Amino acid sequence: MYGATIDLMDDPRDDAEKLAAFEARIAAGEKIEPGDWMPEEYRKQLIRMISQHAHSEVVGMLPEGTYITKAPSLRRKLILLAKVQDEGGHGQYLYHAAETLGATREEMLDLLLTGKAKYSNIFNYPALSWADMGIIGWLVDGAAILNQTMLAKASYGPYSRAMIRICAEENFHMRQGQDIIITLAIGTPEQKAMAQDALNRWWWPTLMMFGPPDTDSPNSTVLIRWGIKTKTNDELRQTFINQMVPELQSLGLEFPDPDLLYDAESGNWITGPIDWDEFWRVIRGDGPMNKERLGARRAAHEDGQWVREALAAYAEKHEMTSAVL
Repeated sequence: MYGATIDLMDDPRDDAEKLAAFEARIAAGEKIEPGDWMPEEYRKQLIRMISQHAHSEVVGMLPEGTYITKAPSLRRKLILLAKVQDEGGHGQYLYHAAETLGATREEMLDLLLTGKAKYSNIFNYPALSWADMGIIGWLVDGAAILNQTMLAKASYGPYSRAMIRICAEENFHMRQGQDIIITLAIGTPEQKAMAQDALNRWWWPTLMMFGPPDTDSPNSTVLIRWGIKTKTNDELRQTFINQMVPELQSLGLEFPDPDLLYDAESGNWITGPIDWDEFWRVIRGDGPMNKERLGARRAAHEDGQWVREALAAYAEKHEMTSAVL
């Protein structure tokens, strides 16, 4: 599936003794680095997970990018522009981390552009108003922070270190979204209605962001065993719900969930059933914006062909000059 792998991974002596030593290192809290021995399944799971994460950052620029010219003030425009730029940088960090495992940028992008690679379900929904910029910042980036804070403790060094930088910037993204929603919620009735409408549309897709329930998540067991993840999808989702419900309710906003209730015994907010059929439809390419999002990425890739060719020509010329000298 991917190109050249690290030689040590192809060692035929990949046996139970090596695996035991590998897992002992993870249990001791050590980081696995690119040149270290690792099980092939560990490498494959990391490439799948990191590349999907990178794709999500790059595709995630699209809904917000359309609102840069529609921001209600110069200050809001500059903040949103900085946020979109950050997301492009996050994609770069993550593609680099995946490359340390033997994946190539070309292979990863080809899988994305041909629709074979997945990215977060949340970016296949439309942004319909300025309030969506607030909900995406507060809820979507807030959900991402919970997941990425966990990944900052991941056993693979390059991924873990990338997450530290990304989490710092995502906190800024969440705060700008929170500021937008608070401003709208305490504003005019029309502004509060905008915030409510955005919450109605984004709440359930955001809950799906954490992935399917643990009973239907085939990769969770091995990811936790090898320290790539430290919490399950359901654990992260519940933490998010407990955090967000009281904060948004304090603004007078209501959740689009008539079954939502507080369970005093567990201390958890309990939601109604999540429509997992919708989640799988979106993941398989049948979401409201799947075709538009991939179409935009393909167009951007084709428009940038001349840049890649120019860089390749420059690199070739530089190598020839260096060889002569």
